[in-house]
Amino acid sequence: MGNNKDAKRDALRMRLIEAAESEIAEHGLQGLKARNVTTKAGCALGGLYNVVTDLDGLIILVNSKTLARLGDTLKEVVPHDAAADQAIQSLAQAYVAFAMAETNLWHAVFNHRLPENQELPQWHQKEYMVLIENIVKPLHEMFPDLVGDALALRAQTLFAAVHGVVQMSLNGQFAGSPREYLSQEVKALVGALVRGIEKGRGAL
Repeated sequence: MGNNKDAKRDALRMRLIEAAESEIAEHGLQGLKARNVTTKAGCALGGLYNVVTDLDGLIILVNSKTLARLGDTLKEVVPHDAAADQAIQSLAQAYVAFAMAETNLWHAVFNHRLPENQELPQWHQKEYMVLIENIVKPLHEMFPDLVGDALALRAQTLFAAVHGVVQMSLNGQFAGSPREYLSQEVKALVGALVRGIEKGRGAL
């Protein structure tokens, strides 16, 4: 009996995550409504709060799923024998492609804010490492002397440079690249950064 109850709870949890994911993809984070999610999941409104506590908790689960998909995409895009500069370019282009194809879900990963005095669960904070962990190896090939925290920080800086360009573009901000030119502008940016590394081994 207990196993059946747990199975039903797990099935409902998955339906809620899939429903919220669909709603965010279609309407964006701002358009996410608990009642629409539960209707799509085929349960009463109270079912959401019994399974995932609140809507913020459900968004975290959707973002977890999005980060896992993005991480898989980044892992698969770099050939094992790729040169360091080619690897970084491939990662940047894969990131751009994912953000453009899954814009609303991508926005949710970076724009979701919890109420004051609440922090993201530690397990979810760790999931954001997929954004930089694939950069570390090719970056270390360029900077053999960089190790540990210094290498991780440099990888974060490189990610932030690419992410900033993508974010400004997809937010339609002033100085953001037009969407149709985003891929080539990111390629130019990464190329400039790589050339700077190769010439001076200086800061990114």
